[in-house]
Amino acid sequence: MNKEEFNNLLKNANLSKKEFSNIIDLSQTTVNGWGGIDKPVPGWVKSWLELYIKNLKFNKLKNAIQDSGACV
Repeated sequence: MNKEEFNNLLKNANLSKKEFSNIIDLSQTTVNGWGGIDKPVPGWVKSWLELYIKNLKFNKLKNAIQDSGACV
């Protein structure tokens, strides 16, 4: 994953690099360095962010169903 794709996934997840680094318990400096020539974005980050985004959508749907009073 390149830096642009990483930044787009963060945007889709509605996360800043600071928020992301706090969630994954890494320094913001480390996360900011990803995507450069000498520091590629780790392989696990793409799937982690994709699952995070799916979870956000799931929770939004779940909350909408609960708010409507429908049985879950």
